[in-house]
Amino acid sequence: MSSPPPGRTRRADLVRLREMLPASVAEALRQYERHLTLERDLSPHTVRAYLGDVVALLGHVAGEEPENADIGRVDLAQLRSWLAAQRGAGASRTTLARRAAAARAFTGWAVRNGHLEQDPGPRLAAPRPHRTLPNVLRADQARDAMDAVSSGASEGHPVALRDQAVVELLYATGIRVAELCGLDLDDVNYSLRVIRVLGKGGRERTVPFGVPAERALRRWLDQGREHLVTAGSPAALFLGSRGGRINQRSVRRLVHEVVAVVPDAPDIGPHGLRHSAATHLLEGGADLRTVQELLGHATLATTQLYTHVTVERLKAIHDRTHPRS
Repeated sequence: MSSPPPGRTRRADLVRLREMLPASVAEALRQYERHLTLERDLSPHTVRAYLGDVVALLGHVAGEEPENADIGRVDLAQLRSWLAAQRGAGASRTTLARRAAAARAFTGWAVRNGHLEQDPGPRLAAPRPHRTLPNVLRADQARDAMDAVSSGASEGHPVALRDQAVVELLYATGIRVAELCGLDLDDVNYSLRVIRVLGKGGRERTVPFGVPAERALRRWLDQGREHLVTAGSPAALFLGSRGGRINQRSVRRLVHEVVAVVPDAPDIGPHGLRHSAATHLLEGGADLRTVQELLGHATLATTQLYTHVTVERLKAIHDRTHPRS
């Protein structure tokens, strides 16, 4: 099989490469997949990415003979060669850092399960990724976006009512798009105005929402949802136009369309709306640990990278707290 340029491997190429691996390696990959899914409880997307990186690594080690691939041949020199080839093909620092992490996770597992004698992973250095922050809406732009989606729902069309509830809840809570799509009807507590969210790594958290989001949710459930329900519909909070659970692609398209009508607003999706919510919380005086809990970050360091405090707020804190301000 002719190999695609390193760092540019397409999913179809990885599927073909995996099919060409020897039976023993294929079985090891199936065991590793179960480990990632059941023991580490990673999302399907992350599992696919990790497996794709491992398959690409094994293909690099095997060279032109993938049918002779051998996990035992993975050493530090091969890991460095693999990353160097990708860097030469134009892979970004972020991509290289992610693939190095995937390689380290695999070699650690391979040693524990007898596929490797020594673990080269801890000695593998990779460039630190550039952490870029997404564009955010100003508070007035967010208000205009909510007004726009509310106007669309004014005539009471079921899909428009759903769309308003989706956008209002995303901005009110700052939850991830996957978390929103995974919400069920019994995850909403109206008396406390909170939702129960299952986040990354199976971590559950409770996130509050405000009155506008509550109104939009109640209107969707009272007047809209029943028109999309079918006999096979799940107990999902938000349904697609055919009665199934709404999918992430539809939500991303919706957010882009709503924001597009706001003058001078950056083109953002649900992730940008999540970041906007976090930014506006900080500008309003919320502390980082509160935002960390709301966003569902495992560590405060992630929140510090994910959010930014405005210069105005920093100056206000300095003026209020420093004796020589």
